[in-house]
Order: sequence, then C-alpha cells, then structure tokens
Amino acid sequence: MAVELQKRSAYAVAQKRFDEAADVLGLSEDERRLLRDVKRELTVHFPVRHEDGSVHLYTGFRVHHNINRGPAKGGLRYSPDLTLDLVKALAMLMTWKCAVVRIPFGGAKGGVVVDPRALTRGELEHVTRRYATEIALLLGPERDIPAPDLGTTPEVMAWIMDTMSMHAGHSVTASVTGKPVDVGGSEGRQEAAGRGVTYLTLEALKYLQVTEQPATVAVQGFGQVGRSAARLLHEAGLMVVAVSDSRGGVYNPTGLDLDALEEHRRFRGQISGFKKADDISNAELLELPVTVLVPAAIEDQITEQNAPRIRARLITEAANAAVTPEADAILADRDVFLIPDILANSGGVIVSYFEWVQDLQEFFWEEEEINTKLHHLITRAFYEVLHTSVNRRLDMRRAAYVLAVQRVANATNVRGIYP
Repeated sequence: MAVELQKRSAYAVAQKRFDEAADVLGLSEDERRLLRDVKRELTVHFPVRHEDGSVHLYTGFRVHHNINRGPAKGGLRYSPDLTLDLVKALAMLMTWKCAVVRIPFGGAKGGVVVDPRALTRGELEHVTRRYATEIALLLGPERDIPAPDLGTTPEVMAWIMDTMSMHAGHSVTASVTGKPVDVGGSEGRQEAAGRGVTYLTLEALKYLQVTEQPATVAVQGFGQVGRSAARLLHEAGLMVVAVSDSRGGVYNPTGLDLDALEEHRRFRGQISGFKKADDISNAELLELPVTVLVPAAIEDQITEQNAPRIRARLITEAANAAVTPEADAILADRDVFLIPDILANSGGVIVSYFEWVQDLQEFFWEEEEINTKLHHLITRAFYEVLHTSVNRRLDMRRAAYVLAVQRVANATNVRGIYP
C-alpha cells in the first residue's frame, strides 16, 4: 500500500482537495472547469556544456495554475525527481496559498530535473541562466515572479535576476524574490517560512489551551525551514526534543542543545550521531509523544499507515503535502489539530510579496517591520480559517481550501471570460 501511495499522482491529489472544497461551496460545473486545471504549462529541453567539455541536455518546467488574482508566483525546484505532474500540483497549491493569506498573486511552480549537488558552481550557474532564458517569455514583475524552493538558493535567484536584467538592458530587481539583500532582497526573507510556522504554532497552542510547560516539539526536516522553526520555537519557550534530516534524526526527551547540534551537523554533515541525544529514524520521530509535530521535509510523510500512531496534539504542516488525504481523516477523527500546508508554510510567499513590493517602489523596510507585517497577515489568515472551520464544521484543511477557492472563484467570476 505504501508503494501505491508513493506512485499516486500528486496532481490528482491536489485536484481531489479542490473538488472537496468545490463541493462544500456548491461551485457550478463551469466554475470547476475554470479552476480545476492549470492555465499553461511550459516544458523546455536545453543543452549545457559542462566544464569537462561534455554537453548535457536538461529538462525544465514552468507552470501557471491560475492568475486571476494577480501575477503568477511560485518557487523553482532543482531535483532529479522533479516531474511535470508534481510541478502542476505545486502550482495549484500556490494559488490557494496566496489566496488564503490574501496576497495578490496567482499560483505557479517550476524547476529543472537535476541534482544540483552533482554540479560545480559554474555548471549550476550555466544551467540556471540557460533555463531562465528558456522560460523568460513567461517571466517578469507583472507576469511571473519566481522564488527559491528545494535545491535552489538566493544566489540562484540572483543569477536569474541578472539574466532577466541583461535581456532587458537594465536592472529588473522585482523579477524574482528570495534574492540576496545586496541585489534587492528583503530583510527577514531567509527565516520567513520558519517564522510563519512559529507564529501559527503559538496561536494554535493558545487556541487549544495547551497547559503543559514547556510544550515539546519534534521537527522532521532540518533544512532552512526546519532549522528556523526549531530555533524560533525554542526562543518562544517551547522545548525542541527531536529533529531529523534525510539520513535520520536524534531525540532527547529533556530537550536538545540546538547550538551544539548545529555545530555537530556542520562538522559531520548530518544530524545522526549527536552525543547528547539518541539516534532515531524519521518514521520514529513522527510518532514521538510530543505536543507539536512539524513535518518540514517532503511529501507523504503522514499516511493512513502511521496516522493512528501519531501522538502529537498539534501538527503544523510546514512541508507541502506532508499529510495524505487518508491521514487527514484519521487525524481529524482522533482530534489532532492540523494547520494545513497552504497556511502553515505561507510565511515565505508573504515575505516574497513584501520583497516584490519593496523592489517595485525602491523603498525598503527594516526587518522588525517585515516581521510585524508577517505576523499580522499570517495570524489574520489563521483566525479566518479557524472561524470557517468552526462555523462550517470542517477540519482546518478543508476550511483553508474553502476560503481560498472561494476567493479565486470570486476573482474569476468578476473578471469574466475573454473575449
């Protein structure tokens, strides 16, 4: 069964979640047809000469799901496992993510089928610049604004911005977000997703009236989002007892020394083997007796197989589609409170929106102001979703989708059909 779940189309799952929201809203067949499929999908194949003189052919994608609420917005992923099906699913998720937090973007996603770790820095730059050139017909501050995702970095965004600027003949800083601050990036962007996870987790604990002190946290995935969330939750007074990366994790029920763990990771290149904790697997981490579970790694981590054994009271779904639809139902039956991905990991796109605005107006804000604005937007969205959940008697994921789909449907109906 686990193998079947891994093979299931990510896009079909995304459409299933849309269908459920459309059923609640009573959308017409015409409205469903307009929102259920992507607007456009571009596949490109391009050659890059490597430093040894050999020529490699790469495949890249850029997909727009819906742009009725504003320009397309979405990350670029560099992964050997990237497929068009996954890109379409993630583009749809971006549409709902932007809508649920009420920022004026549509949904997009893209990337290249490549393992960036297998390339030299020069080869990675050549792949990036050629890919950006291939999809440039879609890009621009008023059309489509990419951002970093798995396998890409602020430096990659700087190369794309520079490529777009060379084509235009002048600097177009608003053409991408997630850039280094030196070339128009925003303060607070690097930690935005983890900070959003933290703000939402604290609001949910308040709503759930959690009394244990300190509340305990397990974080699956120790990339940018997971590391930021772990540190910020610790600073907020929670006790981080377990973290993991792709190779495994560590657990100490009395709390982890995150500074020492970070030093260990830098020296060893992995989390496992940390002397002040016990080694555990990723599967074991998910089932620990903690207050808060933050899956911040990859898709399909909590399934119908392990959902009955989840002991966390709150799950903040920092990774896209970390919880499967089948697991959703099981968790809801067991009264596990879930903050769904389209809300939980929206901190990154919110601050990307701030970066875009700052680039367009050429006036930049201090990090404190960025964080204050992020807190306002993401907590407002949390209580709007919570209100919908309570009033319509829906779980939090369905409530988030209902809000988001309704907003996109409203924009689509108001704009009408051209010509």
